[in-house]
Amino acid sequence: MGQTLSEPVVEKTSHRGEDERLIYGVSAMQGWRISMEDAHTNLLNLATQGADLDAKIHPSRLSFFGVYDGHGGEKVATFSGENIHNIILKQDTFKSGDYVQGLKDGFLATDRAILNDPKYEEEVSGCTACVTLITDKKLYVANAGDSRCVLGVKGRAKPMSQDHKPQLENERNRITAAGGFVDFGRVNGNLALSRAIGDFEFKKSAELPPEQQIVTAFPDVEQHDFTDEDEFMVLACDGIWDCQSSQAVVEFVRRGIAAKQELDKICENMMDNCLASNSETGGVGCDNMTMTIVGFLRGRTKDEWYEEIAKRVANGDGPCAPPEYAEFRGPGVHHNYEGSVSRYEGYAQTQGRGFGAGGYRGRIIFLGDGTEVLTDSDDTDMFNDADEDDDLDSQVWETIKDTDDECNSFVPCVPRKADRSRITNRESSPQSTTTEHDDNSNQETGNSAEQRENKDKTETATK
Repeated sequence: MGQTLSEPVVEKTSHRGEDERLIYGVSAMQGWRISMEDAHTNLLNLATQGADLDAKIHPSRLSFFGVYDGHGGEKVATFSGENIHNIILKQDTFKSGDYVQGLKDGFLATDRAILNDPKYEEEVSGCTACVTLITDKKLYVANAGDSRCVLGVKGRAKPMSQDHKPQLENERNRITAAGGFVDFGRVNGNLALSRAIGDFEFKKSAELPPEQQIVTAFPDVEQHDFTDEDEFMVLACDGIWDCQSSQAVVEFVRRGIAAKQELDKICENMMDNCLASNSETGGVGCDNMTMTIVGFLRGRTKDEWYEEIAKRVANGDGPCAPPEYAEFRGPGVHHNYEGSVSRYEGYAQTQGRGFGAGGYRGRIIFLGDGTEVLTDSDDTDMFNDADEDDDLDSQVWETIKDTDDECNSFVPCVPRKADRSRITNRESSPQSTTTEHDDNSNQETGNSAEQRENKDKTETATK
């Protein structure tokens, strides 16, 4: 992880906005980092940017939201937050109404604009970019890096982006084909994400197009046609996603909405919950944090939108965090659970299932002060494991599952003290603290390996 302060900067920059189509709230916090390297964009109406768009081709209103997580400095992230939407608007493909290609062209054009600007000649920083374009009927999401966009569909998380990690097969193949390598889950042993704006030290091959460089700014673009079940979307940097899964965030946001909290307030509460109580966590909860929530009004007023979601929650129409989570604030809350899936199929398979269906495993919460809390049966409905995303960095339970034979798939189990120590050692290993982004190292410490060997010998002797 990057350098940290002796005390976190917990002051937040928050604001909210709305029009007849959308309501949004955003908050950003520096946290334990020595500087703030995140940036964000929130535009309810792109027409205010002076774009000359043909009314015969484009809808009357286009909205744009983005999150940019910087590393190695804030300059590339700041440039992207201030300019990427304008650069996208200038693309011929975008002007013609091809939003998918326009977003792709705009990302690469933003990268070129920075590279060709003498002011950034010696710039070594880079940033993720996860942006959304919203029309009356459709959502477009373009992503390069490991920031993330998630759609809340009646309390279930639908992923709208994929984290670009070097370990992914297609990412690794591109990296190696361009002359790079992946070591300890990092590009050339250094960068923990495989796509980014900037990071020009990984884009030096004159023989290769931008899409085929070791690190590329070329985004994936996903589309979604709105339905009445779509409630909101969450756009956030990995300072959130390293601590919370997509499903946990959606349910947390839904509970805040049911409690009639402003969206920026919900963002603030989530960041407080993710913030580590100390900087010895191996980076988890110590990153800059930025989070945006966008609610889809779809013909309703703000009050009507809040009321409809509150009624759905009250009627058990879709999963939701317990009521106490609307007010719970405390550093370092991490939700951990077993048997998750990472694709939308999990959501599709579970449509129509009520609370308690699917065989919950129970849930352990690790608080930042080291406290361990095992939820009771009334609380296990908060998370549906079949809807969960498989984010190993935030799923400490997976490590416990691999090492505790007595923890089966049906009985909740509190880990032993030795296991807790092993988790702490794993998170603070040198491989997980060399740069700003955590890798997915899953190595045991010598002590835990010895304990396991002794345990096996004891069991053999007993038999």
